[in-house]
Amino acid sequence: MTENAAAGETDELEGTRAPLIEHLIELRKRLIYSVLGFVVVFAISLYFALDIYEFLVRPLSDALKDQPGRRLIYTGLTEAMLVHIKVAFFAAIMLSFPLVAVQVWAFVAPGLYKNERRAFLPFLVATPVLFTAGAAMAYYVVFPLAWTFFLSFQTPAVETGGLPIQFEGKVNEYLDLSMKLIFAFGVMFLVPVALTLLGYVGIISSSWLRDKRKYAIILIFIVAAVLTPPDVFSQCALALPVCLLYEASIIMVRLTEKKRAAAAEI
Repeated sequence: MTENAAAGETDELEGTRAPLIEHLIELRKRLIYSVLGFVVVFAISLYFALDIYEFLVRPLSDALKDQPGRRLIYTGLTEAMLVHIKVAFFAAIMLSFPLVAVQVWAFVAPGLYKNERRAFLPFLVATPVLFTAGAAMAYYVVFPLAWTFFLSFQTPAVETGGLPIQFEGKVNEYLDLSMKLIFAFGVMFLVPVALTLLGYVGIISSSWLRDKRKYAIILIFIVAAVLTPPDVFSQCALALPVCLLYEASIIMVRLTEKKRAAAAEI
């Protein structure tokens, strides 16, 4: 009797070990695909690094169009080379994100029920759409207005011989700021996806989101102040849309709760 019980426990352990190994093998495959995809996109981006740089610097170039001798400088011998690598790396992260998301979905989807796959698929689609919308808002709306505002503090030389205050930007500092803002806007626009997912799995509720609204608004403005340049316009340009997206999250979570309640009544 004891031998039979021991044999049963051994078979049970072997049965759980086999699926675990299969999951690890599948995870390794998805990670390899993601890394290879990133490397390929990085190599392509490195080839087009100058074009990507020109795209990122265009808002500043437009803001400086009336000023002669406009340029960006670098002061380190290797800085220009590192700029190309940094730009390519940033582009590879942005462009390979959908591929990584597909690999995550391919790993998770087989473990979900059919109705769960239908429920999670919209989140997979909405994530790159909202991220792109946030990045586009930073580039096309915030950059032109913010750069013009900052450049307005330049001071021309006076007739008495005073020294002017003139912009002489470093290329790595400008790109760091631009890429940081693009990424920050993109991530912050994913608030509805994150909150709706938490509501779907039952971690939070629409009533909880409504009760914490004032704290969320304060937190959003604090995060916006940290991520954006020190001007009110940039901070509001990030915080206000995210506040609206927070309100949209409350509606989405409420709809999810209604669907769950209707399914429970059936």
